[in-house]
Amino acid sequence: MKKYRIFSLICFFMAILAYSQKVDTIATIGELKDERNVKMQVDKDGRKYYWDDKLQAKIYTEDNGDKLIEMDEIKLVNKPHFNNQLDRNYFEFLNKKLFRVYPLFVNALEQYRSLQADLEKVNEDDRRSYARKRQNELADRYEAKLRDLTTTEGQVFAKLMNRATGKTVFTIIRDLRGGWSAFWWNLKGKAADIELKKEYNPYLNRDDEFIESLLQSNWNYGYLTPYPGYKDFKVKKSVD
Repeated sequence: MKKYRIFSLICFFMAILAYSQKVDTIATIGELKDERNVKMQVDKDGRKYYWDDKLQAKIYTEDNGDKLIEMDEIKLVNKPHFNNQLDRNYFEFLNKKLFRVYPLFVNALEQYRSLQADLEKVNEDDRRSYARKRQNELADRYEAKLRDLTTTEGQVFAKLMNRATGKTVFTIIRDLRGGWSAFWWNLKGKAADIELKKEYNPYLNRDDEFIESLLQSNWNYGYLTPYPGYKDFKVKKSVD
């Protein structure tokens, strides 16, 4: 029953954000063995380069065929202090959960932002019905992946959405579906131990501190591709 509620919650959220995705033209650097997808661009000097999302780097091809890699800014983050081996094990446990949830999060974020931009063009009286139309569009596509999400994975998903949008999942659902619907989805989330109203704060929450450290490390090493706007996250170090 708990897994069913987790699936229903996240599937509802993913479906409500369903929107057509833009497909970028991509090229692949032949000599890179991991076949990383990259995008060709031109810098201010007119030189062509490939932008690697995972490495956050510009990759130039010299006349002699050599590759010149120009790294973007790298944020160095120390690993959190571990009180004991259990802490360290939990850190690694969260890393595995992050890797499983991150692709779903990036997809949901992209669709949410697209939907928000599109809703600005829709008459205010039609916005709710327009958002409601999208509810079932992604259900079939994501059902297999979402059905097996654990409570921890659902919570990580909710925290990532808050980090990226500044809104809790509860607020997003409330804005799109109305306060009464958000109230009931919050009850379902609590029944599955997912706190939809809880904000992401690495300074005040131990789990969030772990997640933030893992995000920065995985972005730096190219294991995860940073989502657009990932540097915009701001949070108070203390509460009033």
